[in-house]
Amino acid sequence: MDARRGPLDPSPADRREAALAERWRRWRDGLPSALVLFCGAVVIAVVGILVGMLLAKALGHSGLVRADGSVDRWFARHRTRDLNSITGVIAEMGGTPVVTGLAVLTVIAAALVWRRWREPALMAAAMFGEVLIFLAITTMVNRPRPPVPHLDAAPPTSSFPSGHTAAAVALYGAWAILSWERARTALVRGLFTALAIVVPIAVALARMYRGMHFPTDVIAGALLSIVWLPLVVRAVRLGVLHHRAHERVGGRARPTVLRHG
Repeated sequence: MDARRGPLDPSPADRREAALAERWRRWRDGLPSALVLFCGAVVIAVVGILVGMLLAKALGHSGLVRADGSVDRWFARHRTRDLNSITGVIAEMGGTPVVTGLAVLTVIAAALVWRRWREPALMAAAMFGEVLIFLAITTMVNRPRPPVPHLDAAPPTSSFPSGHTAAAVALYGAWAILSWERARTALVRGLFTALAIVVPIAVALARMYRGMHFPTDVIAGALLSIVWLPLVVRAVRLGVLHHRAHERVGGRARPTVLRHG
């Protein structure tokens, strides 16, 4: 049996999570993790709103924003028919229909194949939280799209941050985490890790090429999920530790289809 510890397995280094699990051991399963995720999402959203408002309003005519727009104008000058088609396909790898469909399939497959809650919870929390944080930021910031011809229909959300980039990092990053948790070969883990790096970068470049986002938009979108994903991983590990502590005080939950291990 493979003794390698996966990213969703608690380790002796998780002292803070262990302390929280012990302190909240009488709470119902899932509540400590939900509280940590909620607080983390609020912090990320507040920081994102402040940064976005700074870019959209306070620095609206600064050198940074002018440089931001110059990148989109450069892409617009170098468009070709072939690149228009290619970037259209790449951008959809971070689009709502594709990301939502793949995320739902992953949650269902993980629950059916591995028969425990950690893996489907990781994917569900990663994607649902990313969407909520993105919507909170984009609604408050309301930054206009770059001043170049747009190759896609502009969604009702604002330019900041890039939802496509954030979704790509969350989805393919979660796949990479699942591969490190479950894959038995280094080759598979390496392939999913490479996918988690290459696809979001390609999506970010495609969205800028197509005139839908400034560089700072895609950077912010990537950072949103880069910060959010590790928090989700730690929340899952907290959930495992809390369940063990909860059982010790006689609070065993009723049996469910998914195991708590």
